[in-house]
Amino acid sequence: MPGDNAPALSISELSNLLKRTVEDRFGHVRVRGELSGVKRAASGHLYCSLKDDSARLDGVMWRGQVARLGFAPVDGIEVIATGKLTTYPGRSNYQIVIERMEVAGEGALLALLEKTKARLAAEGLFDHARKRAIPYLPRVIGVVTSPTGAVIRDILHRLRDRFPSHVLVWPVLVQGQGAAAQVAAAVRGFSGLAADGTVPRPDLVIVARGGGSIEDLWAFNEEAVVRAIADSTIPVISAVGHETDTTRADFVADRRAPTPPAAAEIAVPVRADLAANLAELEARRERALARQLAQARERLDLRARRLPQPHALLAAPMQRLDDLGDRLRRSLAHRTDLAAAQLARHAGALRPGLLEARLRRESERLAALRLRPEALVQRIALLRGRVDALDRLRRSLDPEAPLLRGYVLVTNAAGQLVKTRAAAQGEAELALKFADGSLAVTPRTTRPRPAAPSAQQPKLL
Repeated sequence: MPGDNAPALSISELSNLLKRTVEDRFGHVRVRGELSGVKRAASGHLYCSLKDDSARLDGVMWRGQVARLGFAPVDGIEVIATGKLTTYPGRSNYQIVIERMEVAGEGALLALLEKTKARLAAEGLFDHARKRAIPYLPRVIGVVTSPTGAVIRDILHRLRDRFPSHVLVWPVLVQGQGAAAQVAAAVRGFSGLAADGTVPRPDLVIVARGGGSIEDLWAFNEEAVVRAIADSTIPVISAVGHETDTTRADFVADRRAPTPPAAAEIAVPVRADLAANLAELEARRERALARQLAQARERLDLRARRLPQPHALLAAPMQRLDDLGDRLRRSLAHRTDLAAAQLARHAGALRPGLLEARLRRESERLAALRLRPEALVQRIALLRGRVDALDRLRRSLDPEAPLLRGYVLVTNAAGQLVKTRAAAQGEAELALKFADGSLAVTPRTTRPRPAAPSAQQPKLL
């Protein structure tokens, strides 16, 4: 326009002027709104939007501030963000660089708590069926708590009064930034101890903290702590806050104690009560044994009275033994007499005179027998003639003898003799045995030649 001498600004110059103006005017602001579009970048920075009924403000929180958050930002919760406003020239918009963020009031915290609790309950982490029994008398007890607070002193004092036990304390922060991560790491650390390692593995773990506001106990509502307790391979007792305080760690733990000292009471029995119970059981055992012994003695006496006297039991067998002894002596004497008479009868036939007479008769017979050579030669000639006749008969009956005269012996594959032409046609292979060896042949069917007409047959004209 004529007379307009204002210099033209570049886009970058105008954006920088706006950036400096906004940052100078709104260098420190606190805004309240509902989180929306919460996103964690790979770099660790947090990007989100804060909105109310009629406006929306983009926000960014750098990685260092995100690590100090005491809760996990999610969509839908109302927060109070503290930081400064700035502009982002690349998109021509303004945003808040958040330095600190907190949940806006206890009502929002409870809403966030109920929302996360419902999601974890849907996964079954709070089911009663997955809870384990607490060991009756643990040898080693692990305690996850602050080492400087009154909680650990109360637990140790109550354990010392009831039943002194070996206690391992895993020191952690119980509130504030990083408390949830330390508690979760401690629970997982106890589960990761080896059973035979240098550090004894606890039989029971107590997660404890004193009372406080919902913000003070918020670390035990964090999902990391809940999942660590759910994954623990050791039974866990939750003793967070006073009796009226409730956290999600109480729902997922195997047992909930209203106070940390009550957790020690749940963990171990009273040693004096155990000693009294043992003494009572021992007395009952002795009384029961004495009663059983008296009853057994009474039953034995009753049965002993029903038994007959020993001499009455042995009288009949003793009398039978005497009878058998007498019969045995008489039988032996009778048997001896019979054997003596039989021996006397046979001894009469063995007189020396009879033996000598028989010997003379046999000697005379032997002398009468003489071997004459003529009889032996005649006998040998007779037997040789019989042998020659049998050999001639053998040669005449030998089935292979005709082979020397040109005959052939026909057998099948099994070595059986084939006697007819019909039998030969039914075989797949035949063996012809000649005088000088065998020959394998295959039978072939041939048509018989017609007979030549006889000269006497008339011819048909």
